[in-house]
Amino acid sequence: MRLDKYLKVSRIIKRRTIANEVCDAKRVSVNKAVARASYSVKVGDVIEIQMGGKLTKYEVLSINEYVKKEEATGMYKIL
Repeated sequence: MRLDKYLKVSRIIKRRTIANEVCDAKRVSVNKAVARASYSVKVGDVIEIQMGGKLTKYEVLSINEYVKKEEATGMYKIL
Protein backbone atom coordinates (compact mmCIF):
# COMPACT_ATOMS: atom_id res chain seq x y z
CA MET A 1 0.00 0.00 0.00
CA ARG A 2 1.21 3.52 -0.76
CA LEU A 3 2.45 5.60 2.16
CA ASP A 4 -0.07 8.42 1.68
CA LYS A 5 -2.96 5.95 1.55
CA TYR A 6 -1.70 4.11 4.65
CA LEU A 7 -1.53 7.37 6.62
CA LYS A 8 -5.14 8.12 5.63
CA VAL A 9 -6.59 4.62 6.18
CA SER A 10 -4.90 4.29 9.59
CA ARG A 11 -6.19 7.77 10.46
CA ILE A 12 -2.75 9.08 11.40
CA ILE A 13 -3.49 11.95 8.98
CA LYS A 14 -7.12 12.85 8.19
CA ARG A 15 -6.99 13.32 4.42
CA ARG A 16 -4.93 11.69 1.69
CA THR A 17 -4.20 15.03 0.03
CA ILE A 18 -2.73 16.35 3.28
CA ALA A 19 -0.68 13.14 3.65
CA ASN A 20 0.58 13.67 0.11
CA GLU A 21 1.56 17.29 0.85
CA VAL A 22 3.39 16.29 4.04
CA CYS A 23 5.36 13.67 2.08
CA ASP A 24 6.18 16.19 -0.67
CA ALA A 25 7.50 18.61 1.99
CA LYS A 26 9.92 15.85 3.09
CA ARG A 27 8.48 15.73 6.60
CA VAL A 28 7.91 11.96 6.53
CA SER A 29 10.64 9.36 6.81
CA VAL A 30 10.42 5.59 6.82
CA ASN A 31 13.20 3.62 8.50
CA LYS A 32 15.27 6.85 8.88
CA ALA A 33 15.12 7.71 5.16
CA VAL A 34 12.95 10.47 3.66
CA ALA A 35 10.04 8.80 1.89
CA ARG A 36 7.82 9.85 -0.99
CA ALA A 37 4.05 9.39 -1.01
CA SER A 38 4.46 6.46 -3.42
CA TYR A 39 6.66 4.48 -1.00
CA SER A 40 5.30 0.94 -0.50
CA VAL A 41 4.64 0.42 3.22
CA LYS A 42 5.49 -2.97 4.75
CA VAL A 43 4.76 -4.49 8.16
CA GLY A 44 7.54 -3.57 10.58
CA ASP A 45 8.38 -0.21 8.99
CA VAL A 46 8.94 2.72 11.35
CA ILE A 47 7.29 5.92 10.11
CA GLU A 48 8.45 9.28 11.51
CA ILE A 49 6.34 12.40 10.91
CA GLN A 50 7.54 15.93 11.66
CA MET A 51 4.53 18.24 12.09
CA GLY A 52 4.57 21.50 13.96
CA GLY A 53 7.57 21.19 16.24
CA LYS A 54 6.66 17.65 17.11
CA LEU A 55 8.19 14.39 15.90
CA THR A 56 6.02 11.28 16.18
CA LYS A 57 7.07 7.70 15.42
CA TYR A 58 4.78 4.84 14.44
CA GLU A 59 5.52 1.17 13.83
CA VAL A 60 3.39 -0.52 11.15
CA LEU A 61 1.63 -3.57 12.62
CA SER A 62 -0.82 -4.39 9.81
CA ILE A 63 -1.89 -3.19 6.39
CA ASN A 64 -5.61 -3.19 5.54
CA GLU A 65 -7.34 -1.59 2.55
CA TYR A 66 -10.44 -0.73 4.59
CA VAL A 67 -10.78 -0.49 8.35
CA LYS A 68 -13.42 0.77 10.76
CA LYS A 69 -12.68 3.86 12.82
CA GLU A 70 -12.47 1.86 16.05
CA GLU A 71 -9.99 -0.62 14.57
CA ALA A 72 -7.73 1.94 12.85
CA THR A 73 -5.43 2.34 15.87
CA GLY A 74 -4.65 -1.38 15.69
CA MET A 75 -2.78 -0.82 12.42
CA TYR A 76 0.14 0.89 14.16
CA LYS A 77 1.94 1.29 17.48
CA ILE A 78 3.15 4.68 18.72
CA LEU A 79 6.82 4.58 19.68
